[in-house]
Amino acid sequence: MATYAIGDIQGCCDPLKRLLEQIRFDPAQDTIWFVGDLVNRGPDSLGVLRLVRNELGDRAITVLGNHDIHLMSVWSGHGRLKNSDTLRGTLDAPDADELIEWLRHRPLMHVDERMGYAMAHAGLPPAWSVAEAQLRARELERALRGEIPLDDLMDNIYGNRPIEWSDDLEGYDRLRFITNAFMRMRFVDGEGRLLLREKGRPGAAPEGHYPWFIARRRLRGARDPVKLVTGHWSLLGFHNDDGVLSIDTGCQWGNTLTAVRIDDGSEGVYSLKCPEHD
Repeated sequence: MATYAIGDIQGCCDPLKRLLEQIRFDPAQDTIWFVGDLVNRGPDSLGVLRLVRNELGDRAITVLGNHDIHLMSVWSGHGRLKNSDTLRGTLDAPDADELIEWLRHRPLMHVDERMGYAMAHAGLPPAWSVAEAQLRARELERALRGEIPLDDLMDNIYGNRPIEWSDDLEGYDRLRFITNAFMRMRFVDGEGRLLLREKGRPGAAPEGHYPWFIARRRLRGARDPVKLVTGHWSLLGFHNDDGVLSIDTGCQWGNTLTAVRIDDGSEGVYSLKCPEHD
């Protein structure tokens, strides 16, 4: 019984299938953790959703990423497709409603204390412990699953502020920070405040800003009780240090798709070259 974590798929269905063959995935007993961003930019988001939902089913554990939320936003009538989006085929599919409703019910965070790993798309801000992050994830999950009408929610959770967490945050300000922390964060300042406009390499942040996991370790003063499995940051690439296993290796850009075995202590890495897409 093996458990693998796989980096951002972003609509690259054929590479995903080939990587599953490479690791000899056994759907009868093995499990896959997906770090989010199943869809967009690659050529076959619809195929990825159908594969993960219909074929892998309970053997797949998926957390939500920013591109998954973008698909929900367009579907709800709030968002608009960008020139770089490849979501039209998914939105026009006869099973689009079923697939996106399924996506709405994916978690923001997954924790397995027995294995010693937790998973979130972008990471965890320094302000939250792992236990606190789980509580914050549940808040946004309830909203996404119908506590708030989806079109109203999507009208209000986009934006770069607030940049700093406070337990006193309320309403959409609170949900917007939770959204950005789980799905968009890369850099923070020395106090843990989010810097969302900067998307470059780890060394490219303005003075006084750091990769979130560096600031997290400094501000919290100790490692987390679980290792954090993340994606989202293709320019960071494969990173296995600082209590973080980051595995977005840029398949959608013609780089690689990465799987890591996380159940047996080996953290064996499997990498597959991806084709470039227009």
